[in-house]
Formats: sequence, structure tokens, C-alpha cells
Amino acid sequence: MPRILAIDYGKKRTGLAVTDPLQIIASGLCTVPSHELIPYLKKYFLAEEVSLILIGEPKNLDGSATHGTALVEECIRIIKKHFPDMPLKKLDERFTSKMAFQTMIDSGLKKKDRQNKGLVDEISATIILQEYLRAQGGGF
Repeated sequence: MPRILAIDYGKKRTGLAVTDPLQIIASGLCTVPSHELIPYLKKYFLAEEVSLILIGEPKNLDGSATHGTALVEECIRIIKKHFPDMPLKKLDERFTSKMAFQTMIDSGLKKKDRQNKGLVDEISATIILQEYLRAQGGGF
């Protein structure tokens, strides 16, 4: 069974997470510089079978667009250009960065380690993926 890949896209960095092949467990994959996302995905898709890309859609509390929404829309356009046959879904990513930071605190990471914004992005992508799996009736 192919994996599901989640993306927490940002202007500078992009966090990635994937499921296991059975699509049960979401795990952080890595953080890549945003300008290197497409080359990274090309290599990853050669090594692993992926059936779906999830991308976090930034929204304000009232559901309106944020300053990051246009960046994500451009990222989606580029992904669709390079991978036209790959299904892609947008998911609300409100609160994922705060949840990621709290996860880091709860897991006992030191303050210096919690300042690693790349780790926050990777955990945010994992949370997006976990929420998707939960909504589908599975995942841990």
C-alpha cells in the first residue's frame, strides 16, 4: 500500500511527514529548504510509492486567508505542474505550529532544541497527517 505525504509549506522551510506503508502511523520525514521541495519530492517519489499529498492550508481564526495562503497556493500550482497525476488535498492547518511547539515541550525537549524552526515545521506536517488519518477513521 502506498504512503501518504503531508507538507507544511513555508517561505523558507517546508516540513514533511509520511505514513507507514499501511497508512496507519504518521511520522516526521524531514525539513527541506522550500526552494528544494520539488527536487526532493522527485527523488522521494522514485524511492517510495505515494498515493496522496496533503498540504496545510493557512487560515485565520475566522477562516479567511493569511499572508501565507498565497505562498501555499503557488506551491500547489508548482506541485501539480511537476506531478500532474498525484492527488493533492488541502487541509486546514490552523493551530498546528502551536500544537507542534507544545508537543516539543511535552516531550521534554530543551529550550534550545525547541528553537529549531525546522523541527517545528516537521512536527506540524506530522500533526496535519495525523489529523487526516483520524478523520479517515484510522491512524495513531
